[in-house]
Amino acid sequence: MTRVLSVASECAPLVKTGGLADVVGALPAALAPLGVEMRTLLPGYPAVTAKAKGGKVVVRFDDLFGGKATVKAVTAAGLELLVLDAPHLFDRPGSIYLNDEGLDWSDNPERFAALSYAAAFIAINGADGWKPDVVHGHDWQAGFVPEYLHGLSDGESDPPFVFTIHNIAFHGTTSGDRLETLKLDGWRFTANHYEFWGQICAIKAGLTGAAKINTVSQTYAEELMTPQFGMGMEGVLQARKTDLTGIVNGIDLDVWNPETDSEIARYKTAKGKVKAKKALRAEFGLPDSDGPLCVLVSRLTSQKGIDLLIDALPNLLSRGGQLALLGSGDTDLEVALLELASKHDGVGVKIGYDEALSHRIIAGGDAILVPSRFEPCGLTQLYGLRYGTVPVVALTGGLADTVINANPAAMAMDAATGVQFSPVTADAFGNALLRLCDLFEEPNAWAKLQRNAMKQPVGWETSAAAYSDLYAQVLKG
Repeated sequence: MTRVLSVASECAPLVKTGGLADVVGALPAALAPLGVEMRTLLPGYPAVTAKAKGGKVVVRFDDLFGGKATVKAVTAAGLELLVLDAPHLFDRPGSIYLNDEGLDWSDNPERFAALSYAAAFIAINGADGWKPDVVHGHDWQAGFVPEYLHGLSDGESDPPFVFTIHNIAFHGTTSGDRLETLKLDGWRFTANHYEFWGQICAIKAGLTGAAKINTVSQTYAEELMTPQFGMGMEGVLQARKTDLTGIVNGIDLDVWNPETDSEIARYKTAKGKVKAKKALRAEFGLPDSDGPLCVLVSRLTSQKGIDLLIDALPNLLSRGGQLALLGSGDTDLEVALLELASKHDGVGVKIGYDEALSHRIIAGGDAILVPSRFEPCGLTQLYGLRYGTVPVVALTGGLADTVINANPAAMAMDAATGVQFSPVTADAFGNALLRLCDLFEEPNAWAKLQRNAMKQPVGWETSAAAYSDLYAQVLKG
């Protein structure tokens, strides 16, 4: 049995802002059959403490970055959790990262340094007799773990640290004058450790201190070593390329199951898909049409290529295609999409997020659009594959690794599962939408695409085995 402490700022179903939470929530169950016992260290936000009640205090801190704190061991939502109960850092309303003005909480450096410090403390001292063999940190919020391991340990038998990059766009940087406040070793404030252009950088601390680094697709791992995608960390990653790998995410096959999903009336056949599509059109106020009903569930940002969608959409509409969209994000993009919906009866837009509605959308759509400029892995294309909702994706990151383009060779070999486009421009996306319409107008080709999509393995089995192997590698040294 390998004991792993997973350290993350969010974890589904307790608290979620994006795909990071889904991965952190899914890994323990996926790894258990492989002999991995994983416990997840999570901040005690109100959303977490409300669902993870009771438990046993296993660690106490008299002063953890400005106040008393405890770590409680508790079981909730099928997960073995270690909840960092630090009210002065985490007991506040609203977003877990942002204040009421939409800006980062000013003490985010201390908040997530505390998470990393607690992880390092548990790694060295254990928690009520439980001590991890490996510490697995996720994104910048866990980046300081190796620095605190260095500061707290006696240098003997420290558990190795594995670091997963879910999105390198977020660095966790702060002013260099916070060294003492963050309890960091000033002698290590160098380019070889956590200094980045004169600032303290949490993600760089993780990248330089980890025994192994992975990200959530092999293509994204390769992209990260280029200036276009590395976000200033490409040099660090190039130096560590022998320790960098990609492990694509999976999805929960029980939650996303077209045969049992209560949100879509348990459709099991092509007729059921037709019913789900009819219901979705009614819900979005869309008329009947002979073209494909495309769907999109996403944050509305330029990273997600939403501006490209707006420019490319006329190609889809000109062929009788339609769009049903659910999302929220940049105000300008929200306004532009709502204006499109007001002008075109083939466009339906709902601003916000609704988990149940997202199931109905993906179940009822013919195709799911993912035009991201960069996408470490992506999950919505995996949901689409599972439901026979053909993905149309940019050729980047995990989208490139999980969708097989419907070119003539792939179609002839009965291997294609979707449509890819490159470069990531509005023109290329518009052409991809025309190709989608061509395929949709050929019933045999379209049925083949749907069948192939639904046969793709999108669960955690293969990826869990890869994580188990990664832990084994770091334990060997």
